[in-house]
Amino acid sequence: MSNNAKVAVVTGGGGTLCGPIAEDLARKGYKVVLVGRRLEILEKRAEQILQATGCECLSMSADVKDEERMNEVHEEILSRLGKVSVLVNGAGGNQMDVVASVNEYTPGELEPGHEFKGWFDLKMDRFLDVVNVNIMGTVIPCHIFSRDMVELGGGAILNFASMNTYRPLSRVPAYAASKAAISNFTQWLAAYLAPAGVRVNAVAPGFFWNERTPKLMIKPDGSLTERAEHILYHTPMHRWGQAEDLLGCASWLLDDSRSGFVTGITVPVDGGFLSCAGL
Repeated sequence: MSNNAKVAVVTGGGGTLCGPIAEDLARKGYKVVLVGRRLEILEKRAEQILQATGCECLSMSADVKDEERMNEVHEEILSRLGKVSVLVNGAGGNQMDVVASVNEYTPGELEPGHEFKGWFDLKMDRFLDVVNVNIMGTVIPCHIFSRDMVELGGGAILNFASMNTYRPLSRVPAYAASKAAISNFTQWLAAYLAPAGVRVNAVAPGFFWNERTPKLMIKPDGSLTERAEHILYHTPMHRWGQAEDLLGCASWLLDDSRSGFVTGITVPVDGGFLSCAGL
């Protein structure tokens, strides 16, 4: 199929990693739709893409785990642009209410008034929110937009996994569990849709620099937090990933001409993190 008539949907398209993917798709002639909860962020990214490529992007506000709203988004895309042949599922995230402040059970955790946050302090309703946005926020767009791809006779889906897909990182059980599920779902959907000519793959970014990194990894004096030091120590390339580091892999997985026989895989883009035991 020719790229010129294709429509690509990028959820989380205003973000640090998916914004450049959306721009790359626009450069290749796709009609790009940015989907996310905050319209002002999407419109800012769309303006950046317009200035960089001369291509206009459609920005649509939606919660990706809201099936009714995502169906409305789909109907509007169909009426304005046509059927979707590429889907990038970049929306997702974590919540601080389900991030522990210790790595393991600590004496006193069951006693009132302790000054740290352990497993037994985590809020289960917030845990479910994280599971929903990361799992259902991928499943629902796949369920809706893959129908277009089947009708078109082909298409490509790119999901976002994580280092947590391979090993559960400390302190983030909800995020770890939900991102581990993404790889499994990617394999399942890839096998199911293969006879229809639809490919489904995922990328697993390592530790990339984004708008949240300074708050989480940098102390007020500008030095690295202990957790940031551990991350870089376990990353053989000894640096944070940048959005450009992910672009080549994403572009390859979405391109039928270069990865047409590739489906059901999750590719780590991690600076060697998974290869390093830290010893």
